[in-house]
Amino acid sequence: MLRDMGYLPARESELDAPVTVLPPAPYRVRDVMLTAGFGGHAQDQIYELVSRAVEAVRTSSGLILNTFDALEHDELAALRRDLDVPVFDVGPLHKLSPTAPPSSLLRQDRGCLEWLDSQAPASVLYVSFGSIASVSAGELVEAAWGIANSGHPFLWVLRPGLVRGAAAAAALPDGFDAATRGRGAVVSWAPQEEVLAHPATAAFWTHCGWNSTLESVCAGVPMLLRPCFGDQPGNARYAERVWRAGLALDGGGGEMERGKVEAAIRRLMEEDDAAGMRRRAGELKSRAAECITKAGSSCLIIDKLGAARSRADASTWFFLAPVRIKDAGYGTGTFDHG
Repeated sequence: MLRDMGYLPARESELDAPVTVLPPAPYRVRDVMLTAGFGGHAQDQIYELVSRAVEAVRTSSGLILNTFDALEHDELAALRRDLDVPVFDVGPLHKLSPTAPPSSLLRQDRGCLEWLDSQAPASVLYVSFGSIASVSAGELVEAAWGIANSGHPFLWVLRPGLVRGAAAAAALPDGFDAATRGRGAVVSWAPQEEVLAHPATAAFWTHCGWNSTLESVCAGVPMLLRPCFGDQPGNARYAERVWRAGLALDGGGGEMERGKVEAAIRRLMEEDDAAGMRRRAGELKSRAAECITKAGSSCLIIDKLGAARSRADASTWFFLAPVRIKDAGYGTGTFDHG
């Protein structure tokens, strides 16, 4: 749809133009590109994949979404109006299946939880860019000095492969350890849900993948938003402009710069609007908890899903998240047969 209406492929001069065909979403063109950072051939492949996904949704027995009504009520209503298949919002799945194995193969450093135990309540910035996104060595240096200069305690996940062309820990700048000694911990991977739920965690610098975004919402932790690609810019835009529980670093675009990183961390951790973001994040946490009670919206939808699966003639169900991108005919998903 966005290609047909001329929004895509995007021109540099139009990246901040509003996308008016997706109400009520406050999207700019840059938020719905999906292909940022990819070359022309890869872009064509992504658009082809998206088109096939849209067709698969329309011919499936139903659409299963890892979200919940209180988070995306208007978007779910619009989706149900526009599709001829049932829509089931059954999230947050990580709260419904708390004993599920970790989604990453990286080994968790659980010692960071003991370190958090030694920190003051609501004092620590948790930093993790997910399991796929990568940064340049220069970006890591700018992020490191921004974190150091903010003066706040931090827990930073530097996983293998995070820094392009270098080992993550080795890419930290000279002097960083000395500048942050006694108030920081660096690990290769962390038990994220437990970190977000820890009383010492005050904020989460995230790449805005949907899993991380939803986990932060359910933990009531405000977010510092630095999306990379795919659905992440759209997730970041919603966290900042709709849920108002996050702050975009440098407006969601541009190069990483230490002064902007420091200013954003201070704003998220110290300034007057930080209290409002924490309050709104706490409200989202309460709504997420309510939806998975026995009479909550997600549990009721799961009952309907079970009944629908037993009646369905077809055996193909489509799983996608988040909702908003799918209104544009976008998304990443997996088929669940049977």
